[in-house]
Amino acid sequence: MARATRTSPAAAAVAGIAAALFGAGVGEIVAVFVAPAASPVAVIGSALIDFAPAWAKETAIALFGTADKIALIVGISIVLVLVAAIAGLIERARPPFGLALMIVFGGVGVLAAMTRANPGQLDWVPSLSAGVAAALALNLLIARLPERATAPAEDVGSDAEETAVRPAAASRRTFLLWTVGTAAVGVLATVGSSVARAGSRAVTAVREALTLPTPAVAAAPVPAGAELGITGLDPVVTPNDRFYRIDTALIVPQIDPAEWSLRIHGMVENEVTLTWDELLALPLEESHTTLACVSNPVGGDLIGNALWLGYPIRELLARAVPQADADMVLSRSIDGFTASSPIEALTDERNAILAVGMNGEPLPPEHGFPVRMVVPGLYGYVSATKWVTELEVTRFDKATAYWTTRGWSERGPIKLQSRIDVPKKQQGMSAGDSVIAGVAWQQQVGISAVEVQIDEGEWQQATLATAISNDTWVQWSIPWTATVGDHLIRCRAVSATGEVQTADVSRVDPDGATGWHERFISVFA
Repeated sequence: MARATRTSPAAAAVAGIAAALFGAGVGEIVAVFVAPAASPVAVIGSALIDFAPAWAKETAIALFGTADKIALIVGISIVLVLVAAIAGLIERARPPFGLALMIVFGGVGVLAAMTRANPGQLDWVPSLSAGVAAALALNLLIARLPERATAPAEDVGSDAEETAVRPAAASRRTFLLWTVGTAAVGVLATVGSSVARAGSRAVTAVREALTLPTPAVAAAPVPAGAELGITGLDPVVTPNDRFYRIDTALIVPQIDPAEWSLRIHGMVENEVTLTWDELLALPLEESHTTLACVSNPVGGDLIGNALWLGYPIRELLARAVPQADADMVLSRSIDGFTASSPIEALTDERNAILAVGMNGEPLPPEHGFPVRMVVPGLYGYVSATKWVTELEVTRFDKATAYWTTRGWSERGPIKLQSRIDVPKKQQGMSAGDSVIAGVAWQQQVGISAVEVQIDEGEWQQATLATAISNDTWVQWSIPWTATVGDHLIRCRAVSATGEVQTADVSRVDPDGATGWHERFISVFA
């Protein structure tokens, strides 16, 4: 009597994973041609970002910093693999429920795509394609599951046993070929979609060919004494490729400047629409401004300083003529993000601008090309809207923004802060003459002093570099003769108004962290 056979649970799980990879690849490649912004991974990831509680977002930023989006994509991929393996097991045991699970997972992507801001008519297609393709692939692979021989019901001769085992071995080879092939097609499609997406971006070519106009008001040169030239100390002007990036966009919006426009509406007497060409024809102004993320912990690096080129927002609002009782401007990005800026921050004399340039070149795509907002004195979550397309003049009691609906304060003035850059964190160093150095900031106010404390001793005044302006951070340093042993170093800043940086420790939410930055340093002989 021939041996009884049964299929392997492990093989079924592998079939599910291979089918999911195939489906994901199909979804990504369909997105390239049908709806580039509706990649299944991107829409699901964006939905997770939108619905995640504040503590989850802060945990992600604290753990991964500016790599938080990569971490999210990896997390989504891990969940996809687990769901796919479960779908394979279910389909082996209770068909067609495994296929249904694959389609349901695609449906989650469809729901995420069609409930986000400004969905396109075909944004549902990539995710649905991914779910259907995964289900079809799973059906094909489950039908080819290898059989494992079990104990024979009756003894048979060696020739019969050999005959029973050989088909199972052949089935394993066939299954392996189908599974590897299916997974490989999915991976290649995913990689190909990324290459095609990057290669087809005409916006990139437009940006690279763009020459910004000469500013009507040029920024003063960076003072010679602004840069202390200390190794390990952040430069006073942050290069574009080192400037921090925190936003909610998993896929960077690709906006053709020729199709961009800004609409100013709401509580205004005159609605205003501004095109790209009209913006560039205005007398643009240069200014140095330090931007900081509200998620920046004490001593953190979610902060940077750049030379920006743009047009004053107050001049555009003056055209629109806001109503007297308006107290907020709700800026909106093309991807649906919103920020609530106090109207006085956009209408006073500070350099609040619609920026088109960053450090002498058009804005990098990840920093808002073609147009973003730059507002000194406010954390980015209430002011620094990238890819901006709307300014709605309104009131705080009538409208809420993306982060304020998630528990953050509606106004986000920059806190007085300072940071130690040198010596580096947990750096072992040799005894002898050394230096302690860092940066301090309070935009729209300025810094008058920085003080340093070593091993709970007296506070010592550091030497300040020359500040570019009150809207930028300033470098500071103090000589230190390091002695053998473990040392605790702290710093605190004093603002131009005499405020001393508080020692009280608070979390980044709801409106920015406070406390003194400190470092433990080990000094060796």
